[in-house]
Amino acid sequence: MTLPEPTPTSNSGAARQWTAGEKHLITGAAALAPSVHNTQPWVLEFHDEHISLYERLDRALPHHDPVGRDRLISCGAAVENAVSAMRILGWLPAVRLRHDPAHPDEVARITVTGRAEPSDVERHRHRAISARHSHRGPFAGRAMENDLRRELLGAHTVDGVGLRALADPEEVAALARLVSHSALVLRADHAYQRELTAWTAPVREPMPGAGVSSATRRVSTLPWAGLVRRTTAIPDIGFLADRLSREFLVLVETPDDGRHDHVRAGMAAEQVWLAAVDAGLAGSLLTQPFQLPEVRAGLVEKLALSGFPQLLLRFGYL
Repeated sequence: MTLPEPTPTSNSGAARQWTAGEKHLITGAAALAPSVHNTQPWVLEFHDEHISLYERLDRALPHHDPVGRDRLISCGAAVENAVSAMRILGWLPAVRLRHDPAHPDEVARITVTGRAEPSDVERHRHRAISARHSHRGPFAGRAMENDLRRELLGAHTVDGVGLRALADPEEVAALARLVSHSALVLRADHAYQRELTAWTAPVREPMPGAGVSSATRRVSTLPWAGLVRRTTAIPDIGFLADRLSREFLVLVETPDDGRHDHVRAGMAAEQVWLAAVDAGLAGSLLTQPFQLPEVRAGLVEKLALSGFPQLLLRFGYL
């Protein structure tokens, strides 16, 4: 899916009526956000001066995502893309995360606060939305420049989210052990495998919301790539650690582990991923291992984290 070119609008006034073109651009950007098993577990509602994003509980994955953490991370990425589209349209959006018992499925409310021309960075990030995709294989051997690594670590603007690059050999080895453990557990989990099969589309490039591609069945996907099937080959830990050491790995953590923390983690991850795409990198987002309590506890212990690990981003060149 390619985003349409935005229609120029004036720089004054407040939004009262969303045009069909504005709605199309914003919903199209949200639809291109990464989501767990490509379930697209959200829906947008347009109001006079704000947009509400609701999580879709009918897209729940009880075996992969029993507490809905991945669903909220996905919603956070969709919020970020919607905000990006609003900025391209010349609106100044303000995001307020919601947890109203009267509307428990409302995740975020994006309010229009004024008008302003988008910056060059915002234009670049918006163009990257259409180019972003999940690369589940290994990367090329080209090393990433330190300046680019630092740039990506500073690419997000979401309060309450921390980014940590994993480069120390002991940290990478610990991650390899935990990823390998989670892969073994998930490969043997029949309920999880049935759920993954149910969300596997019989096409190479599924539409947004239609599940993951059946092409992954025929690819020998190693367990860091985000999909573990019954046929996934799980290498020895030394081999896995060696492969991980060649990638730029970014751990996303939050000080707490509530709904808002999960949404913020998704927003920050999407900002960093779009910055990486704009810099010519490929990447993917890994949450599967974080569903196992022992993996999250192991990361906290081995990496001496002060917060809660939510997801892992991996980047490299093709």
